[in-house]
Formats: sequence, C-alpha cells, structure tokens
Amino acid sequence: MATFTGRKTGKAFSRLAMAAIAAALVGVSAGAASADSVYPGHTPAAPKQAPKVRSFAATAPATAPAPAPAPAPGNAANPIFALFAVDNANKGWVYGPDGTGGLGARLAAGSFPYLANDAFVDNNADGDIDGEWQWNGAGDLRYFSETDTGSGKAIGGGWNIYDKVLSPGNLAGGQAYDLIARDKAGVLWLYLGYGNGTMTSRIKVGAGWDAYTQLAGKGDLDGDGKADIVARDKAGVLWFYKGTGNYNAPFAPRTKIGGDWNAYNTLVSTGDVDVDGRTDLIARDTNGGLWLYKGTGNAAAPYQARVQIGYGYNIYRLMTS
Repeated sequence: MATFTGRKTGKAFSRLAMAAIAAALVGVSAGAASADSVYPGHTPAAPKQAPKVRSFAATAPATAPAPAPAPAPGNAANPIFALFAVDNANKGWVYGPDGTGGLGARLAAGSFPYLANDAFVDNNADGDIDGEWQWNGAGDLRYFSETDTGSGKAIGGGWNIYDKVLSPGNLAGGQAYDLIARDKAGVLWLYLGYGNGTMTSRIKVGAGWDAYTQLAGKGDLDGDGKADIVARDKAGVLWFYKGTGNYNAPFAPRTKIGGDWNAYNTLVSTGDVDVDGRTDLIARDTNGGLWLYKGTGNAAAPYQARVQIGYGYNIYRLMTS
C-alpha cells in the first residue's frame, strides 16, 4: 500500500507554508516568480513575453461594477494561504504571496512520491493555515494539524472513487473547513468537517458536475462572508457558484463569469494572494505561464483582468492549496 513517507509532516510543514506567507507581510521584494529561480547558483532565464491574446472581456468588462469595500486581509472569509506544488520529480515546493500581488521565492517542502492531492484548512477561522488533508494514490486520507509532529491522523480509505476533491472553506455555517468531492459519475458530495480532520457522512449536492474540467475555490468571492467556488466547463466557460451556508443546498444556481478559460490547464485558489482582503484565483496556461485574477468582491464581475505573475510552472504535476 502506498504511504506518505518522505514528506515534511504536521507542524513542520504548516510552519513552512506560514513562513512563505509571513515573508510577504514583512516586505519581500516584488517580481514574477520563476519556477526554477531558487536552484543554488542558477540564474533563471528572462521571462517569456506574455502571450498577445485578447483580454477576457467577460472577466473584466469596461463597465465593471465598482469593487466592494475590502475587508481586513487574512480573515476567515478571505484567508491567506500558500500555493503548494509537486514537480515531476515528486519534490514539493511552497510559494507564499510576495506582498505586492505575486508569489515569492519557493521553499522546499520535502519529497512526495505518493501524494495525489492536498488541501490546507483554517479551522479556527483566523485566516491562516492550521492544518491540511492529504490523499495518496491508493485513496487513503490523512489529516495533519498545525501541532502534529508525526504521521498525522488516518481518516479512511476509498477516496480514489473521486476524481476531484477540494476544501474551499466553511460551506455549512460552522467554523471548520468542509470538503466537496466529485465522483466519477459526476455526482458532487459534501463532507462537513469537525475541525480535527474527521467529518460527517457525505451529503449529496447534485449530479451533472462531470460537465466541468476544473473546480476551484478558497474563500469568499462576493463579499457576503460565505465560501464560494468556480467551475470551468468543457467549452471553456467559467461559472460562479455562490455559497449559501446551507449544507442541504450549499450552492446557489450558477452564474456565468466568462469564456475562453480553456487557455488554462489548472485553476487553483490560495485565498487572498495580493493581501487586499479579497479572494483571488490563480491560473496556469498550457505553456506554464502563471496568471493572477484579482478578486473584486463583486459577484457580477468577481475578477479583474489577468496579470502574469510567473512562468515555467509546467514543471509541476500538482498545484493546490
């Protein structure tokens, strides 16, 4: 059976992620983060010219509503998390925000040969990472708390029945983070978290979620304090699912954000990247370019026009938060 051997676990890994974030809050220098910029003695190549493609008009219309007033950064609804990435050699890396709207230099996080997925959580609702769920390729789930110095808590097996699992936040009105999981038939399920890695039995959200090739979310997109998600369909249209706080129906009917999102092979949210008190979205294009969509806090137009924040990120087999 596959194991989690070789990772930096529990408290050490949480501190590593928090160190990456803390660096931003004391004024780390700005600049696009290259995925190979921290190899000792290596000078990274100059960034490639950003592709000359049309702006995603539906994402940032010329008459977009004014952004909602920003809440304080690093709060329960808009957490500041790290981006966690595993490269093709199974080495793990952590990126924190650089304090100016991008990502800082990566920090090594150990070896992850069996890791299939990872999700950071904020169970005490202070806007910071205090734990994480991890899944291996055999479908085993473990939970690591901020104070865990060992191999974490075994939660259970069988999670390989799902092809997508994420923890976008508190979806059901409690304090702890919850999980949503899509099975291979396209049914979406909700697991309510207790704050210690354990969770309730699954609750059916609905069928038809196999229409989407990407699901992402970590925090509140529309300023109502509830966690939301976005979903990209097979035609490249991005949809907004507003969180309701009701576990029987955790999402309101979808609303369209815009088209042309098939330019990306990965969508992930780490919460508030630019430390302005609003939840953002990170997108990796098929050439490895990394783009930031800054959140507006307005459901009618939740993102500003994209800004390139990195290049060379196609070296990663997994990017999550």
